[in-house]
Amino acid sequence: MSSVRNKNTGIEMKLRRALWKAGLRYRINFKLPGKPDIVFPKRKVAIFIDGCFWHGCPIHGTKPETNAEFWKTKIKVNIERDLRVTSQLTDMGWLVIRVWGHEIKECLDVVIKNITEFVHSRDLN
Repeated sequence: MSSVRNKNTGIEMKLRRALWKAGLRYRINFKLPGKPDIVFPKRKVAIFIDGCFWHGCPIHGTKPETNAEFWKTKIKVNIERDLRVTSQLTDMGWLVIRVWGHEIKECLDVVIKNITEFVHSRDLN
């Protein structure tokens, strides 16, 4: 597991490049609960890119047969943490957007369109 990257992954870089190309300027490494992958501080929008395996995607999430109980618990804890972090940020006035890795791979244009609409819909106040 130590070889699994937790930042600047391929799908994260793909989304960041597309957002930049769409004219959206964001921040990374912004100190917020849960460490969002991409942040629009003025608009209070936090984006998390959730890998299908690690975050239990209902469509593409796989469950390994080896050490099955460990992985079931690990992924369950990740999902619970995601919900807790989303709730915490929402309570702080942030809009939280969670994007599945497969969405970036399969329909990036739709993801960019949706993020753009959400970001622009947020008041600057």
